[in-house]
Amino acid sequence: MDTLNLQARFLTLRSNKAFELFVVFVIIFSAMVVGAKTYELPGWSMTVIGYLDLAITLIFLTEITIRFIGEERKRDFFKSGWNIFDTLIVVISLIPIQDSEMALLGRLVRIFRVLRMVSVIPELRMLLNSLLKALPQLGYVVLLLFIIFYIYAAIGSILFEQINPVLWGDITRSMLTLFRVMTFEDWTDVMYETMEVYGFSWIYYLSFIFLSAFAFLNMIIGIVVGVMDQEHRRIEQELHPEPSMSDLQREIGELKAMVAQLAPQRIGTER
Repeated sequence: MDTLNLQARFLTLRSNKAFELFVVFVIIFSAMVVGAKTYELPGWSMTVIGYLDLAITLIFLTEITIRFIGEERKRDFFKSGWNIFDTLIVVISLIPIQDSEMALLGRLVRIFRVLRMVSVIPELRMLLNSLLKALPQLGYVVLLLFIIFYIYAAIGSILFEQINPVLWGDITRSMLTLFRVMTFEDWTDVMYETMEVYGFSWIYYLSFIFLSAFAFLNMIIGIVVGVMDQEHRRIEQELHPEPSMSDLQREIGELKAMVAQLAPQRIGTER
């Protein structure tokens, strides 16, 4: 009975909004502590930061414990990838590796603690899940974009190699130059340089920008937004499920039975 009460209390606590905000605050503070370590600070400051880092790790350990005990079925806790990620981050943070060869790994793990904000905030979780679900569709768009890059890079290497071998010397350099053009990083300088030899080379650049920066990037945005909308609808249906046709038919049958029972009583009263 005490175990059930403890589980119910921890379940209520982990669902509490104030508890979630406190965890978010600790995650943000943890990121600030990691950032402070990148500066040259006096010895006493590093000592304080070390104690703060230990306190943050203990808070995360307590939070993970509360979430685990509050889970009704303990096996379901590790079915979530985010719970596994949080547990690994906390466990690795507990390993004393500050003065060993694994100190660099320890610092990197503490940086990744910032990602725990995604597992705590449902909205961020939905965004990341939508992005992951959009990856298969994005793969085909990226493949088509690579084909366009390759064709334009081959053409640019053939036409403009003698003008500027640094930018167009081979197909890999041409692809890097085209990436610079797609991101609009001083792309007009590249265009004007080739226009001095090929006056109509602006057609090459404008057509490439239209295909890459406008068409394909908008396709990527459209796919991500579409998947996000589907994910949002799925979550809404889980939270507020719509009644199925069988449920409606059952309710109609129950109403008919109630009407059939009330009808004789009403007739008897009227008589």
